[in-house]
Amino acid sequence: VQLQASGGGLVLPGGSLTLSCEASGLSFNTDAMSWLRQAPGKEREFVAAIRQSLRRKYYADSVKGRFTISRDNAKSTGYLQMNSLKPEDTAVYYCAVRMNWNVQYYRPAVYGLWGQGTQVTVSS
Repeated sequence: VQLQASGGGLVLPGGSLTLSCEASGLSFNTDAMSWLRQAPGKEREFVAAIRQSLRRKYYADSVKGRFTISRDNAKSTGYLQMNSLKPEDTAVYYCAVRMNWNVQYYRPAVYGLWGQGTQVTVSS
């Protein structure tokens, strides 16, 4: 049972990247799927979440309007489309899931299954 995150890389400010999170060995029937990130020397922080049952999406203020979270249950894969990237978006990005929704979806501690992380570097 694992999550495999991919799609990170080096991108110029203003550029775009799409991250993927593929689930293997488990049903992707999880209500909550989220992306969080951790920059060097900083705590892991919430980026975006999608609640499958209500088809609702939630974003950190810092990425609202620039990032889009989505999921394809048939492919057991979640995505994070990132546009208008800024140097402050530089971090290791992690996907995480939990079976049932938690009202504290923005807290890393509520997630029990994590991907290994993929590095995103925004720099000129």
